[in-house]
Amino acid sequence: MRKYFILLCLMPLITVAQISFEQKMKAMPVVQMANGVTLTIDEPSINVKKPSKVVLYALPNGNTTAQTFGKKLAKGDDWHYNIQHIGAQTQFVRNTDSKYNYIIIYVENSLKSWPQWRRQTANADQLINKIVDSIYQRYQNLKPHITLSGHSGGGSFIFGYLNAQTTTLPSYIERIGFIDATYAYETEKHQQKLVTWLKQPNKFLQVIAYNDSVVVYNNKPLVSPTGGTWYRSKLMANDLGGLKFEENLMQLAWQNKSGRTSFTLIKNPDGKIFHTVLVERNGFIDLLFKGTKLAAKNYRFWTEPVYQNFILE
Repeated sequence: MRKYFILLCLMPLITVAQISFEQKMKAMPVVQMANGVTLTIDEPSINVKKPSKVVLYALPNGNTTAQTFGKKLAKGDDWHYNIQHIGAQTQFVRNTDSKYNYIIIYVENSLKSWPQWRRQTANADQLINKIVDSIYQRYQNLKPHITLSGHSGGGSFIFGYLNAQTTTLPSYIERIGFIDATYAYETEKHQQKLVTWLKQPNKFLQVIAYNDSVVVYNNKPLVSPTGGTWYRSKLMANDLGGLKFEENLMQLAWQNKSGRTSFTLIKNPDGKIFHTVLVERNGFIDLLFKGTKLAAKNYRFWTEPVYQNFILE
């Protein structure tokens, strides 16, 4: 009888803990900005006694916010729901690091492409600057640490923000993270701003990419010799200077002593397309933890995903 009573007491807790993908999507606040930009906010119950990290995740080309958040695939579901899983990776981060409130903001545009949106929108870079500033103002009372991150074309959002700054970035920008997203890097436009920003205390720059220069798709090179993230990421690492370079069978790596500035470039001898695999293999988690005491805690980048239990149905 005692065991039966304990089981009955636990059942409501288990039921309450469950939430469906559809429920989660409906629960997240959505803010409509100008020029077709939508912000979807994954905000936990805020503990005002804790410091807060606000992470902007600029969506990759072709993805909606729901697809980027991710879910367990059911029959007939679009495959895009199974290639990012930022929602599940976020939950892993929150469970691992209870010191902070982690607020994730999915930044989407109506064209599903930040490069295209910037080409077609007047004063696009200044508008991106206003978007980031408005998010900071929304959470200003929490004294937030802001992270700019993105995958694929989402990197264009970050470079647009960099372009809008006159000299360097505001001090409240704590971390910048690119997951195969450095296509738009240009030495003349971005080098000095990044160098100046990184000289401030407690700034993090994390870059993840792979050798896309050897990939052939539909009998054509996937990228031009200088247009892919393999080339652009190496260029950025060399432009920053002062980073220790290491190479092994799997990767090229550049890093400063603290690990706060780090480049991880995966080799690709078989010419495979790893564009979304970089995210899938704990890429978002690594982007937020690299350079801290939590780096590689209960996870490893480029190994099997550790967040499967957090994927919603």
